[in-house]
This record gives sequence, C-alpha cells and structure tokens, in this order.
Amino acid sequence: MTTKTDRDSTTVYSSEQGRICPACGRPVTGCVCRAKDDAPKGDGTVRVSRETKGRKGKGVTIITGVPLGQDGLANLARQLKQRCGCGGTVKNGTIEIQGDHRDLLVDELKKQGYPVKRSGG
Repeated sequence: MTTKTDRDSTTVYSSEQGRICPACGRPVTGCVCRAKDDAPKGDGTVRVSRETKGRKGKGVTIITGVPLGQDGLANLARQLKQRCGCGGTVKNGTIEIQGDHRDLLVDELKKQGYPVKRSGG
C-alpha cells in the first residue's frame, strides 16, 4: 500500500519501506541526496598524516577533517593529486594520496585557506 500527496503526486510513504525522500525517491534511511551534501563535522582543523597499515609497507598521506561534501572532496583530491604528480582516492570522507607528500600538501592546503595541522610523526 502506498500513500500519495494530493499536491505533486509523489510517493511520501510506503508501508513496505516507510517514509520516502521526495527528492530522490528512496527510503529516508537510504537517502542519497541528503548524505551527498553533508560535510563531516569536526573541530575545523584539517589534519595531514602518513599511514602504512594494510598496504604492505607502502605509505600513503591521509587528509582528514576537510569541511567539504563528497563532490568537494573529489575535486580537492583531484587538485592535490595533480600537484603531487601521483595517484590517490577518496574513502569514507578522507583523502588518500599515494606516497609521503605531507609537507607539500600542508603548504598547498594552507594556500587554499584551510587551517592545517601535521599529525603523526
């Protein structure tokens, strides 16, 4: 059974799935349009660190705490990868850049106006 509104005739509730997001048409618990633009909450400081765990000794530079949504993180990661001349990815709200580029990335993020701290050793 599905209930519709009179105004715009979009589904707002489904007895099988519960409340439905009017923008994307998915259940509210699995809504992709709201989660896409939410920036992660933090203390406002971008942290740059190095990690080798689970990578067979190969290091990557991890950037966390960037106050951008998923699209903004992807664009920033693209710019930083071009600046470093290496590969990388965006995973779970963090940017991973291959290799140890902490000093270069701290300088680049400061130029873009982010409050940056180098964390770790």
